[in-house]
Amino acid sequence: MDKKRILVAFAHPDDESFGLGGLIAKYVADGVDVYYVCSTNGDVGTIPEHMQGQYNSIAELRLSELACASAKLGFTEVVKLGYKDSGMMGSDTSQDPSCSWYIWNNTPNIMIDRMVHEIRRIRPQVVITFNKYGAYGHPDHIAIQRATTQAFKLASDPNYMPDDLPPYTPQKLYYTNIPKRSLQLGIWLLRLRGQDPRRVGVNKDIDVLAILENCEPNHTKINIRDYLKIWDEASACHVSQGGGRRGIVPFWLRKLLGGHQSLTRVYPQPTRDIIDEYDLFEHVTI
Repeated sequence: MDKKRILVAFAHPDDESFGLGGLIAKYVADGVDVYYVCSTNGDVGTIPEHMQGQYNSIAELRLSELACASAKLGFTEVVKLGYKDSGMMGSDTSQDPSCSWYIWNNTPNIMIDRMVHEIRRIRPQVVITFNKYGAYGHPDHIAIQRATTQAFKLASDPNYMPDDLPPYTPQKLYYTNIPKRSLQLGIWLLRLRGQDPRRVGVNKDIDVLAILENCEPNHTKINIRDYLKIWDEASACHVSQGGGRRGIVPFWLRKLLGGHQSLTRVYPQPTRDIIDEYDLFEHVTI
């Protein structure tokens, strides 16, 4: 019998922990081989002043945090594509020819071919990436989402041969998503605290209302209550990005209210936009 395998394709060191840490920990504990493809080194990320100078570069710092988180989560392998971080949409850094957003917009086949290669090499039954909005509109997120989605389709095509690996057909494609009710609650809490939901985050460049407007239906709900501690430990590795602050919400309350992670199933395409599965490997042939 073949092994169960999941390929997660995100953009930065920290996306794997902040976005999907509970789900990753759950499937690793279940004996699934989980691979992480990280498209950039996070070298444009903002880091606290007291951490500057501790490493030779921001990229070195971010990748060291990724190594810490990967050990906590238990990835089978971390694949680093090595593109430069694009920064936010419209920034000068997003016009750098070596950043993922510029590459996607000018030579998209470079990214698609690399993702086809990884899918054919790893041979995952399940592939997970960002939703079409890239979670919160980050250009690196959108670039890897589009490349992964195209690669998911092309990996099985015998006429598409960017290298000598044989075609392979992954069985399921998922997008990460946040339930609308959770976003609506978050917006209500932000306004209650006098914060503008269109200007959130360290740099005030995340628009939670836009995230809600671009929210996609949830079809899959995974119970991760038993893995919140590992999720927290992995997130805490990303100190430079604010990891380790989850203690504001009591653990028991998070376990009660936040014990699930939801996903949009893209393929096989659902017939109705309802939650109809509770395991990524439902109807998967191993």
